Amino acid sequence: MPRINEVSREDVTAPIVSLMYDFIFGDRDPVAEPGTETGTPGDWWTVFANSPDVFEHAVAGFGLYQSSNRKLDPVLRELGQCRTGWAAQSQFVFSQHCKSLRGLEVSDERIAAIPHWQVADCFDETERVVLAYTDCLVLEHGRVPDGLFDALRARLSDEEIIELTYITTLYLHHAVMSRALRTEFDDIAEHVVEVAAPEGGSDVLRIAPPDEA
Repeated sequence: MPRINEVSREDVTAPIVSLMYDFIFGDRDPVAEPGTETGTPGDWWTVFANSPDVFEHAVAGFGLYQSSNRKLDPVLRELGQCRTGWAAQSQFVFSQHCKSLRGLEVSDERIAAIPHWQVADCFDETERVVLAYTDCLVLEHGRVPDGLFDALRARLSDEEIIELTYITTLYLHHAVMSRALRTEFDDIAEHVVEVAAPEGGSDVLRIAPPDEA
């Protein structure tokens, strides 16, 4: 379960939260009866509802990136969002945007290749540049080699680059928050932990034999 409290329907006071609860969950209380049509628990919504202003800002971001005013090809946009989920280790962001790509009629073969895009032959040159740029945004914290940026600018307009950069880093933000708060599919315990020695073994690692007497 998430690391902070969820907001039940009966405790909602902000119209935007009520509106989205109705849209996502129907007439259910999403805390008492969790679940969405894509199989997520839906607790991203109930956690963000702790701050209605933040909730509304996030919902506006969803509307912005899906707006008909966008110049960026939606497939390129979703490749960036999906790869961000993978690179930032957010199962929630990755899983949801696999589904978004499928909604854009991207093949399952291409979706499955996103984790290893560098050696996949199913992406065209523009898509490969976008995926490489995404890795720089997420894994290199925005450090982009000149040669890569030149390749990006040769393929996308300045407006498209702004949209790609903003939307991709917006989803890095969502991935980080989801992991920190353990919402949705990112409700995963820390897996890098000390493994106990077997019974009768030692909890002290000896990497060299003791000195001989």
